[in-house]
Amino acid sequence: MTPDAQPPAVELRGITKRFGDVVANDGVDFTLERGTVHALLGENGSGKTTLMSVLYGLYEKDAGTVVVDGEPREFDSPRDAMAAGVGMIHQHFQLVEPMTVLQNVVLGHEPTERGLVDESTARADVTDICRRYDFDVDDRLDEKVRDLDLGARQRVEIVKSLYRGAEVVVLDEPTAVLTPQEVDRLFDVMEELTAAGRSLIFITHKLDEALTAADHVTVLRDGEAIDTVDADATTEQELARMMVGREIVTERRPRSTDPGRPMLTVEDLHVVGDRGREQVRGVEFTVREGEILGIAGVQGNGQSELVEAITGLRSVASGTVTFDDRDITRMGRRGRIEAGVAYIPEDRQTEGLVQEYDLVKNALLGNQTVEPFVDGRFVDWASVRSHAESIVEEYDVQPPTADARAGSLSGGNQQKFIVGREIEHDPDVMVAAHPTRGVDIGSIEFIHDRLAALRDAGLAIVFVSSKLEEIRALSDRIAVMYEGEFVETVDPDGVTDEDLGLLMAGRRPDGLDAESDGSALEEEGVES
Repeated sequence: MTPDAQPPAVELRGITKRFGDVVANDGVDFTLERGTVHALLGENGSGKTTLMSVLYGLYEKDAGTVVVDGEPREFDSPRDAMAAGVGMIHQHFQLVEPMTVLQNVVLGHEPTERGLVDESTARADVTDICRRYDFDVDDRLDEKVRDLDLGARQRVEIVKSLYRGAEVVVLDEPTAVLTPQEVDRLFDVMEELTAAGRSLIFITHKLDEALTAADHVTVLRDGEAIDTVDADATTEQELARMMVGREIVTERRPRSTDPGRPMLTVEDLHVVGDRGREQVRGVEFTVREGEILGIAGVQGNGQSELVEAITGLRSVASGTVTFDDRDITRMGRRGRIEAGVAYIPEDRQTEGLVQEYDLVKNALLGNQTVEPFVDGRFVDWASVRSHAESIVEEYDVQPPTADARAGSLSGGNQQKFIVGREIEHDPDVMVAAHPTRGVDIGSIEFIHDRLAALRDAGLAIVFVSSKLEEIRALSDRIAVMYEGEFVETVDPDGVTDEDLGLLMAGRRPDGLDAESDGSALEEEGVES
């Protein structure tokens, strides 16, 4: 380094972190150059978040050196890290929802005058940050955080970090809960921050996003740093091989047999959302044995309410849901589980698992009334434990112990456990809502293989996703949902990603061959 050159923003040298017998980071080296975006890429459980938690002072390292601005540092807490200019934005936002945007940003760092909070100074400082980096929350400072969409909440988190003086910002899986449009906006924000001299660490498991947003990419696997490469000098295939140590299967998985009898039929379904607005409007479809019906659409177009109505979690305003010729429209969730309708929920954190329970207790969820897990009025915990241990082994859940608390698992391993639990219910119908959201490429391949195998074994599957590539890879038919309606049902082999994108935006592509009246579509900008 020349006398005038500045040291890297961050250097991690030989970082090792253990949790009991589990080595989460094993002698990891990592360097963040100033004014750049450095992606930390790896499968769920590879040690990415643990490594950054060491940098942020959340975890105490067992070995190695943390260097910030050329100076070795010992961070005993996040407050120490923030004092050194290091901020971290967690995957699950750390905001107080009943408080306003302004209150959240300055919480714990309020400017004062004569012992009172100086709100005018706080407002001026936060507004200046928002306008300097072109954030669009400066006119929403008095809104409650609970009233913001997820993209806006994330920008509030970034503003909060900058307000505290962060020169280095760690973004932990920042795109996991965002729509494609919000992801594009986030990448614009990241570019603005680095142009202003900030340095960013972008934790992700998504290959395309690492290549799009980052200048450099470091790949972790099993707690070790495999390599660091320039983003413009590598490919998704090379990164995937580094992540999982083998080739990844990405081709389409068509069914091997003809579909059988109808298993799930929905007729003229209308569902009202939480705010009293009709979110599902006259949806109709049938899913047969040995068939996957994919439901595509931008989040917020009624998919969640439709899934909740099918699985018994939300009341139906009108219409019918039929399971194997049996009307289950008014049947609750427990009845549908016992009938044979399994459900992989959209939000694993709040709907799929009880975070404070271990995996044994979580394995019981949905099985509370089912033999052999219940003997009369009592739970047979030995049977439940054996069931949990078999899920952990069969579905490669890490760490491989049924005594682990659900909240201690990475997102991908939580998802694999849920998938295993629902499959092992031995259902006839599977409703899978965004089953690979927040999951790494190896786990995505694993989940896709399991769903395709279930379909080939005769299950009827409803598969909801906003990812065009996986909708096309898995579905036998694709229904596109827009503003609460199915606007088209198409053959995945006869439609392009561009066609699907237009349909998801409420527009019909020219010459599309599909089964629909197009009632919710526009064609060439003119309402049909």
